[in-house]
Amino acid sequence: MEFKLMPGGTLSGEVRVPGDKSISHRSIMLGALAEGTTRVSGFLEGEDALATVAAFRAMGVRIEGPEDGEVEIHGVGLHGLKAPSHALDVGNSGTTIRLLSGLLAGQGFDVELTGDVSLQKRPMGRVMDPLARMGARISGTDGKPPLKIAGGQALKGIHYDLPMASAQVKSCVLLAGLYAEGRTSVTEPAPTRDHTERMLRGFGYDVKNDNGVISLAGGGCLQGAEIDVPADISSAAFFLVAASIAPGSDLLLTHVGINPTRIGVINILTLMGADIQLKHEREVGGEPVADIRVRYAPLKGIDIPEDQVPLAIDEFPALFIAAACAEGRTVLRGAEELRVKESDRIAAMAEGLTTLGVKNEVLDDGIIIEGGTLGGGVIHTYHDHRIAMAFAIAALRAEQEIRVLDCDHVATSFPGFDALARGLGLQVSALAD
Repeated sequence: MEFKLMPGGTLSGEVRVPGDKSISHRSIMLGALAEGTTRVSGFLEGEDALATVAAFRAMGVRIEGPEDGEVEIHGVGLHGLKAPSHALDVGNSGTTIRLLSGLLAGQGFDVELTGDVSLQKRPMGRVMDPLARMGARISGTDGKPPLKIAGGQALKGIHYDLPMASAQVKSCVLLAGLYAEGRTSVTEPAPTRDHTERMLRGFGYDVKNDNGVISLAGGGCLQGAEIDVPADISSAAFFLVAASIAPGSDLLLTHVGINPTRIGVINILTLMGADIQLKHEREVGGEPVADIRVRYAPLKGIDIPEDQVPLAIDEFPALFIAAACAEGRTVLRGAEELRVKESDRIAAMAEGLTTLGVKNEVLDDGIIIEGGTLGGGVIHTYHDHRIAMAFAIAALRAEQEIRVLDCDHVATSFPGFDALARGLGLQVSALAD
């Protein structure tokens, strides 16, 4: 599938984007390992989250749904998973494979984790190394999937200093710690999303955070819970940027998760001059939520504060479009993590911006973008859903038609993106390749 986008447009209306992908993944994982039943509402029915559902079904967990965002998980307890009859194929989901690596390291059976062509290019050494230190036996192909995990290993708690800020690596180590003897702790160089810690507490598991050292003891148990998944700020980010760059826009995004470890996109856009207001702030199921009103405002280029980078790591493709539409220069440093996402997002976005006539300079750990006029052209997404959606919203300020190729992966995180965007004012058509 490809997107064909006509230039221009104004966004208006009220919308609730799909549920948070990070929370949806974790609700299935912890619900499966809990005692009793877990009920989830607002679940993201995207391909990535559905891959997690399929993996736990293959290990003997009865999961009803999802249907209209409702899921019921009949937990089997920490030691109730069964050996799957085949390799677990998690598709394009890096979250699934990295978090499952931690959970499966403590099981009594052998298992293989694999995924699509894109996932098989992604480095897994960052989870393999700490798991090996805990006593796991895990191997890959040059440090990449497929991963083979040997069962029956006695794990021991460790303290691990994360070499770079990564919620996936932190979560992997903590989830392995559920099965380890003693205490497992992690120190991160900068705060990352804390959905795993919050949700573990929601399932009744004691997780401590002492001055940035996050820890838990093995040998406990999880109790079934009720989970209301807020709208995903990573999905909302595309519309936050879209309304900010399209003159005349006025948009309300409802029930959006505003976890303080995830609001870098709001902070950065505000520094650029965006008109963003948080309304009806509240807490739902342990997660802060708000309605977000965003209206068009002229943006200016900035030096993005490095302390905001981990808080916006998934939102940078959208933010690069904001930078391209801003007056002046935007500089991003300290974002090496972007090179090992579904694609090398720095290289892929730089290539697309160049296609549209936007001057940029690629750095080892970031990019410099000169704001200016956007033209048109054909964009290659490298099978990355966020690259596809970023260049879709770029059409709002483009002077010519944009074609975005290989958009099938948009469904991994945002099923129905094109229809929703069209309803709000984006001139997008989804075409067969």
